[in-house]
Amino acid sequence: MKVKDILLALETFAPSQYQESYDNCGLQTGDPEDLVQAVLVCLDVTEAIVQEALSRDCNVIVSHHPLLFSGLKRIAGRTYVERTLKLAIKNDVNIISVHTSLDNQISGVNAVIAGKLGLVNCKVLSPMPGTLVKLYTYAPAASATGVRDALFAAGAGVISKYSECSFSASGTGTFRAAAGADPAIGQAGGPRESVDEVKIEVIFEKHLEGRVLAAMKANHPYEEVAYELISLRNENQNIGAGLVGDLPVAVPETEFLTFIKSALPTGCIRHTAPLGKKVERVALCGGSGSFLLKDAISSGADVFISGDFRYHQFFDAEGRIMIADIGHYESEQFTPEIIQDVLTKKFPNFAILLSGINTNPLQYFC
Repeated sequence: MKVKDILLALETFAPSQYQESYDNCGLQTGDPEDLVQAVLVCLDVTEAIVQEALSRDCNVIVSHHPLLFSGLKRIAGRTYVERTLKLAIKNDVNIISVHTSLDNQISGVNAVIAGKLGLVNCKVLSPMPGTLVKLYTYAPAASATGVRDALFAAGAGVISKYSECSFSASGTGTFRAAAGADPAIGQAGGPRESVDEVKIEVIFEKHLEGRVLAAMKANHPYEEVAYELISLRNENQNIGAGLVGDLPVAVPETEFLTFIKSALPTGCIRHTAPLGKKVERVALCGGSGSFLLKDAISSGADVFISGDFRYHQFFDAEGRIMIADIGHYESEQFTPEIIQDVLTKKFPNFAILLSGINTNPLQYFC
């Protein structure tokens, strides 16, 4: 197995097209053609993590947070990033990161938090725009089923919890094959042809475009396939920031805070004043989620769980929701388990190890 196989497995589960604009997912340093000895999975990459990888014979590190968020002008060992990168390069350690591309998957970081809290009826809190594409194509009536099935097999036609979704309409297509063409119907240089055709419409997520078009062309009888692609503004409930769901049974606010502290182990919860009602609907976002506060309020959530709220941002709750800041690290502490699970399922006979180092830079005195 090579590093590029790890990259492909992660890209398939959490496509980098859905990372935030400020992010830097993917291969941080290394060579896609390197053979993999073993993989160490972690939340952050530090010098200690690289040393741990070396001690456990791992030449690949897969982290949640990227080591490189911005460009470097030198690698001189002045900062922990420079020192970590220098150590990794010196020892041929490959570093891969999968950050907001994983955050923005409905089955990613936030799904794990929701699972720990036992939330049901979960959906994306703030769907990412521009992630859906609509394909129109036209096929002879006799070939329409085969083309449609190929599109479905490539991942098209999935809408939320439904698959193999499409729309078809019958009509008449015309064409005239020029000299040198190789038409499936009629003759090159012959007269204009009229064909009973079916217009097929399907939706797919944009990262599947190459695969969907390849499947369409490979299973279409025409030499030149007519098709149209349209970017949609429709919400995609599979991609986006945060999550919102319901508790099976409403509980008092103080009881819920106690539950959070044990279910998402943390030394401290910073929160706004209780609202004097039971908690039933919960919004959450792993990492820094303050930018989603308005979405959490609009969703009707009673509590918004996240990390990294600044002092003045707590005022923005305005008595409409209780903010529960459990800490950045604490809200993402289970993320390495997701990555390990994805890679173990793909490579069941390979060593995918979890780091034993707590990289949280914050300590609590309570």
